Amino acid sequence: MEKVYPMTIEGKEKLERELEELKTVKRKEIVERIKVARSFGDLSENSEYESAKDEQAFVEGRITTLENMIRFAQIIDNNAVDKDTVSLGRTVTFMELPDGEEEQYTIVGSAEADPFSGKISNDSPIAKALIGRKINEEITISTPGGDMNVQILKIS
Repeated sequence: MEKVYPMTIEGKEKLERELEELKTVKRKEIVERIKVARSFGDLSENSEYESAKDEQAFVEGRITTLENMIRFAQIIDNNAVDKDTVSLGRTVTFMELPDGEEEQYTIVGSAEADPFSGKISNDSPIAKALIGRKINEEITISTPGGDMNVQILKIS
């Protein structure tokens, strides 16, 4: 059985744009770099050539990964889930208890996760604890940094 990659439609479109960029722009740039590096002669001591070949291997690997993720994407339909329930694709605002510090995260598939922009993977400890919960519920989330008690304030 192939692994499925749960994601939002926006997440899939972002992967498709990245794939297109790699195939149409990056590939050509690297081939050009390899041609130029080859013209420098002896390939055994040519760091420019080695660097370009390494980048080519990375890009080809990323293309394969993206093609797989897109092929096995499972688009999450939030309309199928009660609006008051935390689920993939939803944004959750919660307050840490007792000090009242608010945090907000959007729960996305692992392919879309970007903690620095507030998107956390559905596989993360925080998301796992929140999924299926409702507004005003108080829950304990176990994280590597220790347990934290939170109250869910808003789901959008």
